[in-house]
Amino acid sequence: MKHRIVVLGAGYTGTSAAGRLARSLHRDDVEITLVNADTEFVERVRMHQLATGQRLKSRPLTAILAGTGVKVRTAWVTAIDPDAKTVAVEEAGGPAEIAYDTLVYALGSAVADHGVPGVAEHAHNVAGKGSALRLRDRLAALPAGATVLVAGGGLTGIESVTEIAESRPDLDVALVTRGELGDWLGEKGREHLRAVLGRLGVTVHEHTDITSVSASAVTTGDGGDIPAEVTVWTTGFAVHPIAAASTLAVAPNGRIIVDASVRSVSHPDVYAVGDAAHAEGAGGKTLRMSCASGIPLSWHAADVITARLTGGEVPTTTIGYSQQCVSLGRRDALIQKVHEDDTAKPEAMTGRFAARYKELICRGAAWGTAHPTLLLPRRRRRVVVDRARSDAAR
Repeated sequence: MKHRIVVLGAGYTGTSAAGRLARSLHRDDVEITLVNADTEFVERVRMHQLATGQRLKSRPLTAILAGTGVKVRTAWVTAIDPDAKTVAVEEAGGPAEIAYDTLVYALGSAVADHGVPGVAEHAHNVAGKGSALRLRDRLAALPAGATVLVAGGGLTGIESVTEIAESRPDLDVALVTRGELGDWLGEKGREHLRAVLGRLGVTVHEHTDITSVSASAVTTGDGGDIPAEVTVWTTGFAVHPIAAASTLAVAPNGRIIVDASVRSVSHPDVYAVGDAAHAEGAGGKTLRMSCASGIPLSWHAADVITARLTGGEVPTTTIGYSQQCVSLGRRDALIQKVHEDDTAKPEAMTGRFAARYKELICRGAAWGTAHPTLLLPRRRRRVVVDRARSDAAR
């Protein structure tokens, strides 16, 4: 009987993990199923581009994984039972259940509203394809002079506000951030960011909390209002509550707690990768939600699973960072050099060259996800840990 590997989520991490496992393990020994609600792979790092009317390349999952042996199953994950080793899903034919021997949990994250009143009813976001398309339609309908406010001064907020301001210079665009603009950047990076926002005509409100959102404005902590016919909410991400609703051990934020091999500390047949994983990186810091963390985590998980199933040596690694890449519209960008623990170095790359570099990074991430097997040896390894003993794998 084949060892059943089920991968939940087909973003950068889930798709990469499924493809790498398919290339590493012999097809006669394993059955790999990739479960995802969308039929296409979505380049999440480009959702701000989609929201401003740019066309993105279609990447059907069946085409990406053609020839790998991975089965793509289009379904919504509604619950998991790690004790019974089953996943509950909702698909076109109705509710169903999928059994597994090894589970790779890569369901990612969604926008976090932080309990601020009015966000769910009135704010837009770029956390997924559907929400980005709704924002695209709303922005396209705005007349010249309309007010757009981006809430959140992190990477997503900066990329969103610069893309909107560049594509629609006729709009009155503002950015609200709780702290100092770009306070995680080096001095050169902060100066360049301010210069770009100034050139694009973006009004910046620093050290400002938003306490509520309405259809025409946001209310700030001091009781004042900032006009906003469209509010784009980018104040961080939250994981889906599915893991926390199960018996899996999770951190207070709902991310699955994993060991150095990205295996659940409570259920050894479950591996968590990407935004859903509470994993330790360089310097003992929890890895941030990003494809810069998720892609290497997915590779590591696939290699660990392969080693445990085939009797090989379990690999070890520590994931660290080297840079933060921030697009500032289509003709500018900021490449902030960082230490392994993600703290800024003085060095930064800016301008058109940085924009081209950022584009290569995005294309490389998508290419690597769409070709998850090309960089691995062609010889697949045979499984020696049978299904009945899979939970005893070291």
